[in-house]
Amino acid sequence: METIVSQHETALLGYAARLVNSPTAAQDVVQNVFIKLFKNWDGNSQPSAKLKSWLFRVTHNEAVDFIRRESRLKVLHEKNAEEQRVAICSDGVHCPASHEERKVAVLRHLKRLHPREQQVVLLRLEQGLSYQEISEITGRSEGNVGNILHHAVRKLSDLLQKEGVLQS
Repeated sequence: METIVSQHETALLGYAARLVNSPTAAQDVVQNVFIKLFKNWDGNSQPSAKLKSWLFRVTHNEAVDFIRRESRLKVLHEKNAEEQRVAICSDGVHCPASHEERKVAVLRHLKRLHPREQQVVLLRLEQGLSYQEISEITGRSEGNVGNILHHAVRKLSDLLQKEGVLQS
């Protein structure tokens, strides 16, 4: 069990932190995932090839449950969005956004996507998982994963262009 935790904890924490927008909450989410694994684990069995997919799927489900319980996250997100402003040059013209500003903008707009789009984007871009791995985690076909990813990236791009973070 310790080996499984050490192999998967960091990736699960990163994924959960992006979903719940809080490293502390992500620790609670991942802890719940490992508790579920422990409760369902037969002490004599060996980890299967599907374990990674199961862990990510349960992490996603736990994160969604956490977000539902914490409806105040919406209010906090809106407040955070107001605090984030586009950099203004001394002449009053919008400066090109820095890499960090673009990253903050993408993460802010990520919350505006449908939860299935958020899930696929985070698994692909942040975790670097293949379409096949994402398919196993989400229970969707690889083609559907690609379609969801394509539309999510287009939505993010449109939102970032409207905000002036990306140039057309």
